[in-house]
Amino acid sequence: MAIHEENAQALGEEIMGRYITEKAYVKLILISIALSFLTLVLILPLISIFADAFRRGIEVYFAALVEPDALAALKLTMLTCLIAVPLNLLFGLTAAWCITKFNFKGKNILITLIDLPFAISPVIAGLIFVVVFGASGVIGPWLLSHDIQIIFAVPGIILATMFVTLPFVARELIPLMQAQGIQEEEAAICMGASGWQTFWKITLPNIKWGLLYGVILCNARAMGEFGAVSVVSGHIRGRTSTLPLHVEILYNEYQFAASFAVASLLVVLALITLVLKGLVEWKHEQDQLKHIGE
Repeated sequence: MAIHEENAQALGEEIMGRYITEKAYVKLILISIALSFLTLVLILPLISIFADAFRRGIEVYFAALVEPDALAALKLTMLTCLIAVPLNLLFGLTAAWCITKFNFKGKNILITLIDLPFAISPVIAGLIFVVVFGASGVIGPWLLSHDIQIIFAVPGIILATMFVTLPFVARELIPLMQAQGIQEEEAAICMGASGWQTFWKITLPNIKWGLLYGVILCNARAMGEFGAVSVVSGHIRGRTSTLPLHVEILYNEYQFAASFAVASLLVVLALITLVLKGLVEWKHEQDQLKHIGE
């Protein structure tokens, strides 16, 4: 019996090697195409950004970064992320919990609404907020009468950023929580655990890496958002300009070295995000291997 199993395994490996393994020149061609594409689309643009940023010297580079308007843009970007990301974290976690753990009417509609920002252009999203909160919008006159400004102010930037980044946490958690099922939660409740105890001790530990992954993606999009924020900000330099908008302002003023210097700061933030993303994925894989070993 063991001899037949070994023969079958050897035959299977031979067949797999014959029909799946490509020849060396095919692998070389495919790898060359992939590397060429990555070099052209990803590596060369990044190199050009830093090359242009340091073209006029390191003093000009750091002067562009510590310039008051650049610091104001950085602070506004960080403020927007600090408000938008936690709120989307709360919404995404709540929505994923409701969709995956309960059955109710309108679930498909809720899922569609969560995906809506992916289907709408960011510029259109910004126009939606202008139509609603603008001076001649639906509730704009009421806001003006109460001295509340949303469009061309920080609240409008935060709302637009929240809209375009809304799906990231929820869309990361929903497939994960669906795959995990509800058996562990049901067992905990049957043993007398409350809803909060079940969430904190069962659900949250099971989704912690997926949750962190979604937060990282949400934060990356929030830092780099341009279209929706551009519409609602008014481009008021030093007041309603985030880092991406500040790069555009500098470039339109032909301050190329300064614009590329600020752009390089965004690149560094993006690279940090990629490193964090890789660490989360690696840690998640290690936890899965450890769980399988147990």
